[in-house]
Amino acid sequence: MMAVGNKFLYNNAWWFYLIGIISLTLVLFIGKEVNNARCWFNIKYIGSIQPSEFMKVFLIIILSKLIRDFNENNTNPTVFEEFKFLIKIFLIVIIPSILTFIEPDTGAVIIYFIITAMMLFVGGIRKRWFFLIILLIGGIIGGITLIYQIDKDLFLKIFGTSLLYRIDRIINWSSNSGMQLTNSLTAISSAGILGHGFNKTPIYFPEMQTDFIFAVIASNFGLIGASLLLFLLIYFDINLLLTANKTTDITDKYAIGGIIAVLLFQQIQNISMTIGLLPIMGITLPFISYGGSSLLSYMLLVGMIFNISNESLRFTN
Repeated sequence: MMAVGNKFLYNNAWWFYLIGIISLTLVLFIGKEVNNARCWFNIKYIGSIQPSEFMKVFLIIILSKLIRDFNENNTNPTVFEEFKFLIKIFLIVIIPSILTFIEPDTGAVIIYFIITAMMLFVGGIRKRWFFLIILLIGGIIGGITLIYQIDKDLFLKIFGTSLLYRIDRIINWSSNSGMQLTNSLTAISSAGILGHGFNKTPIYFPEMQTDFIFAVIASNFGLIGASLLLFLLIYFDINLLLTANKTTDITDKYAIGGIIAVLLFQQIQNISMTIGLLPIMGITLPFISYGGSSLLSYMLLVGMIFNISNESLRFTN
């Protein structure tokens, strides 16, 4: 990313977005199926590639460009102009969201909308829109939940078994049941101050190396190891915020808003779900969880941050 430069990314934003959409479409037909999810391309001699991880990066790039263009062309936009712009943004975000939801990868879909909300907030969109969107989402979730509670057969006919499974996971979380959560809590609570030692997790739970990597670290290295990891994450996030304050390029400000949204949400969600504070989703801990696609996507985002930081230093000097 440092060799390419962020301006190149913004100037070719539509191409990156198109690549992301094509990848998400193809993976539904020729992707590798794992645990009833078709989210990966299996490429010989390279390994598995997950398009939804890179779609996060492409969305940040395209939204940065669109928000910049809108603000440059509308110094004092009317409510109707903002409404048209939000419809455009919605269409751009909903296409990859539907494709990703079908895989299924609900966690990535949530991240798409978190990115969008944060970047629109940084972009200065009127706050009334956020209030209306929250009401709309709340109404949709409430309606789906009502159908689930009243008539599960009707729910299956409308939404299928995939969504039923995802809601069951939330129900299990709310009642503190489920092997993953129970075993994760057992591993963490038994670790004490120093932990059981490296690679000595006392109990098995699925996806230890990805979704539940924090539970493994807390179990192996105890309270001290978990606290050190949290300190490093907070230190990293603070430096991101400082970089955002230093940059003078408005497009970069929007981009770093999206990057911060991705990292903060995934950090909070991943750690919270391992200790029972939030529902379990397939969301990794950035830079810590195992996974080539997720790690590479975070490295691309960090490359964008380094470009922003370097530009700020040149301006200062």
